[in-house]
Amino acid sequence: MKIVAVTACPTGIAHTYMAAEQLEKTAKKLGHVIKVETQGAMGIENKLTEADITGAGLVILAVDIAIEEAERFERIRKIKVPVQAALKNPEAIFAQI
Repeated sequence: MKIVAVTACPTGIAHTYMAAEQLEKTAKKLGHVIKVETQGAMGIENKLTEADITGAGLVILAVDIAIEEAERFERIRKIKVPVQAALKNPEAIFAQI
């Protein structure tokens, strides 16, 4: 499955990027294609395009704060979890697909 994701934590430093890495690694292991946008201290990085979002079957929001431009994901199926879930047990997130 093609998946998009956004990770964001209050400080937007380590956990945001660690969660993105865990989601990417787990998706690859399970045979999914994923693109992860991070929102943190540096703003939006690796921004998801409209084509990325439209072509995806699911968005994973591993976030502890309100994200910027959340309206982009109104028409797509969502799984929303805390950042810690992506760090500690990313397989459980993918099990919800």
